[in-house]
Amino acid sequence: HLSAAGALVCLLEYPRSKRKKGSTMERCGQKYVTAVVKVFGPLTRNYYIRAVLHAALAVPAGFLLSTILGTVCLGIASGIYLLAAVRGEEWRPIEQKPRERLHVGDTFKQPPSNPPPRPPADARKKQPAEVGG
Repeated sequence: HLSAAGALVCLLEYPRSKRKKGSTMERCGQKYVTAVVKVFGPLTRNYYIRAVLHAALAVPAGFLLSTILGTVCLGIASGIYLLAAVRGEEWRPIEQKPRERLHVGDTFKQPPSNPPPRPPADARKKQPAEVGG
């Protein structure tokens, strides 16, 4: 029973949520797990439900001494999800943006039409005294 609960927690926790501001790096293979999590809709998106689920999974694990550390971790995760839910957060999948095709004229700049500025001709010639040192 506990191994199935562990697999469920891993399934829920692996895909990262999209941030409100900035960019979010997707984990390796996350898009496959995200598709599974999206199927359950509001059950997996809502952090109140996740907090209750983690707390419910922590109760039976608390009766075994060998799983007490997992119980503590699930309890802490439940508290974190409850705090996030109170603040109005929810899990949102990272959507892949369609890649825009770049136009050749937009990516390359035109070459300069004027040559670069150069010092006057007499300043370019090195004097014999300067060559020696």
